[in-house]
Amino acid sequence: MSAIPLRAAGVAFVLDVPEVGAPRVLHWGADIGELTEADIDTLRLTGLAGIGSGMPDTGMPLTMLPAHADGWLWTPAVTGHRDGSAFSPAFSDTTAEVLPVDDDPVIAHRVRVDSADAANGLALALDVEMTHSGIVRTRARLTNTGDGRYDLASLDVALPVPGRAGEIMDMAGRQLRERDLQRSPFAIGSHLRESRRSSGHEASIVLAAGTPGFGWRHGEVWAVHLAWSGNTRVLAERTNQGLSTLSGGELLLPGEVRLAHGESYTSPWLYASTGIGLDAMAARFHDFLRARPEHPSPDRPVTLNVWEAVYFDHELGKLLEIVDRAAEVGIERYVLDDGWFRHRRDDHAGLGDWYVDEGVWPDGLGPLADAVVAKGMQFGLWFEPEMVNEDSDLARAHPEWIMGTGDRLPHPQRHQQVLNIAIPEAYAYIRDRILAILDAYPISYIKWDHNRALTEPGDRTTGRPVAHEQAAALYRLLDEIRAAHPGLEIESCSSGGGRIDLGIMARTDRIWGSDCIDPLERQAIEAGTALLLPPEMVGSHVASPLSHTTGRAHSLAFRAGTAFFSHMGVEWDVTKADDAERAQLAEWIALHKTHRALLHTGRVVHADPIGDGIWTHGVVAHDAAEAIFAVAMVETGPYWPTPRVTIPGLDPARRYRVQPLAPADARDHRTAHTRPAWWSEAIELPGAALADVGVQVPALNPEQLVLLHVTAV
Repeated sequence: MSAIPLRAAGVAFVLDVPEVGAPRVLHWGADIGELTEADIDTLRLTGLAGIGSGMPDTGMPLTMLPAHADGWLWTPAVTGHRDGSAFSPAFSDTTAEVLPVDDDPVIAHRVRVDSADAANGLALALDVEMTHSGIVRTRARLTNTGDGRYDLASLDVALPVPGRAGEIMDMAGRQLRERDLQRSPFAIGSHLRESRRSSGHEASIVLAAGTPGFGWRHGEVWAVHLAWSGNTRVLAERTNQGLSTLSGGELLLPGEVRLAHGESYTSPWLYASTGIGLDAMAARFHDFLRARPEHPSPDRPVTLNVWEAVYFDHELGKLLEIVDRAAEVGIERYVLDDGWFRHRRDDHAGLGDWYVDEGVWPDGLGPLADAVVAKGMQFGLWFEPEMVNEDSDLARAHPEWIMGTGDRLPHPQRHQQVLNIAIPEAYAYIRDRILAILDAYPISYIKWDHNRALTEPGDRTTGRPVAHEQAAALYRLLDEIRAAHPGLEIESCSSGGGRIDLGIMARTDRIWGSDCIDPLERQAIEAGTALLLPPEMVGSHVASPLSHTTGRAHSLAFRAGTAFFSHMGVEWDVTKADDAERAQLAEWIALHKTHRALLHTGRVVHADPIGDGIWTHGVVAHDAAEAIFAVAMVETGPYWPTPRVTIPGLDPARRYRVQPLAPADARDHRTAHTRPAWWSEAIELPGAALADVGVQVPALNPEQLVLLHVTAV
């Protein structure tokens, strides 16, 4: 038996590897310092529960791969069979190897654990890695070493959480209202979240357990995320012996993974983060992503998308007028959305026919792309490669490429079906058409959309489920396109925020946070998204004055102030804005450019809310020398005027200057007497006072905000 302590960024993960059975985790949480062999022996001893009534006589160890063979009567890690037998694997001959990491900028520790079940003809390899940011990620590979086929039903990995984690938090939602945070007691039983859409607006991108009442800045939190862009399952489970786990793996459809002799299946990475408060837990994800060599630069180009300006009406004169107005206000990237390809005059036809529509664009996209580039902007283009309209040349030529079961097609959604890119010929067609368009025009950016669920993800010629193969083919396709065009940026959009995970983020540069850019909705949507992704990876645009999705009307200050912190853009027909609106928009864009190096590298922080209506969040530089905070009133409440708000995340020992940040300084919606006495001049206070006492802000009506600029003195 050997133990391998892993430590990084204030986190310790003590892996215990027996000679028989799966590895255990003696500790996952705050760093507990250097451990001697005697300390580890003691942790082993004190971690073993007594033999209670109804338990196996040898006890019931909690491992990273729980098994019925260990007496575990809850969810097992491996389920499957070999023609009805070999349903209960028992692994032994376990060995561990610490692998080199050299100067890896992301991974601090890497361990491989191998074991085998000779009787059932299975071999298991478990990878455990710790990042420099303190995240633990783990995955398993199961290999069929026996005779005949092994049908795998599930392969999950589990991590223990302590009994004091008495509350669960995950996410609910729908399209246009993604990532609503919801809580429940961590009671005895199984809290299972499955996503069967391969693109789920209701999916939970993190599953967290913590001490009851944990918040943004307080309470211990342990959380997991599954990095897979297909069907998923994550699970919080507490047994009647008081053992608690967070686990996850791919949700495999019946018959989807059938391993012949020598074949293997590898589960997706399960990422695990811990910290004091949700901000600390999320910061580990942000630091992990930012440490990757491929992470995008903090100078994210301000992006204009023309969808809500023109929809399918692609008239060159109008689009060129938008180019001119966009350049005037400081836009740096111009994206042509849906409607440029053959037969696409509305959303009923054309998906799959990835040729520039000669009737709408007789000279191709060149006149528009060249005009965009001539103004010093990047040119971007919309695709939806994984989808097909039944009314398309592609569907008529290759109906067998449409996902389904036999002769029956799934119910259409948004008048479209799913293209089975697991079929090599379909994959090659899509790849070649995308590359042809990229080769023909100066395209720097793709908006990659995915607008319906995979409700019956089958191969129509074989009847087999192909959800797993579809996700794997998507990854290959993205990798191949990026290899052919190394400077290309890709946005992952799935009816907005339906496909957000670290599997897709390994191949794309940002996500579209939601198809809803109503700033009131976006306040909550982006708070939930921030539990996994840093702001520079989340597209957030200044909406039209009247929201396309909710019908609400908002001031430009609230719309721009909400988009300000993320990868900022504009989704508004700027040709319809008057001179004053364009001037104010240009001021906001210039402000974002001035501060985006801070916004897209700093630590994201949230104050725990005052009641239900007042939200304070911001970004603090890693050296705590500068910060920008937003104070937003998101609904009516019992407080008037707006109560004092605290400013967390600063150095308590340093003094700071605090002042309003124009143009979000309340000048457009408040008379002077509703502003606090200090508002017209900067004040100075210690960081400790700002965090514990705070400052008064102007009286805010619902759906208004102000920005505060905080600098160390």
